[in-house]
Amino acid sequence: MNLTQEPESVTWPETHYVFIEKTGPFQNTAPQAWQNLHQLVPGISEHNRITGYLSLYKVQRKIYRAGVSLAAPPTELPDGLEYSKFEGGKYCRFVLTGPYSNLPQACGRVFEIVSETKLPLRDDYYIENYVNDPRATPEEQLVTEILIPTI
Repeated sequence: MNLTQEPESVTWPETHYVFIEKTGPFQNTAPQAWQNLHQLVPGISEHNRITGYLSLYKVQRKIYRAGVSLAAPPTELPDGLEYSKFEGGKYCRFVLTGPYSNLPQACGRVFEIVSETKLPLRDDYYIENYVNDPRATPEEQLVTEILIPTI
């Protein structure tokens, strides 16, 4: 697994975020949320400019959001979507290069590193930022940023 082991401190910008939220074990809710979201992407992009794909989640509360970032506040969204202006903030970034199927193992390793280094966390959403397009990028070249909210 190709995962950076040293976190890099970054500031995530304020983000216009349109999403589907699911609650429960991520291995069940994440695939459902993404499947539902992908069906709505054509309707989102009809009136809005999508700038990225990312998930926001809270591990302890088992809240998972699959969504897209937009260039501006949304207009004319399809039913079933929620909108939030995500404030962003300070994060520690780890980078996974390779297939999305490695994400559970990569996140497990990130959480181990966070625990081992006693990284000071704040109560906010964790982020998975999917940097490139899986429809046009070979699996082994996919890049996912795993961002941990820090103080």
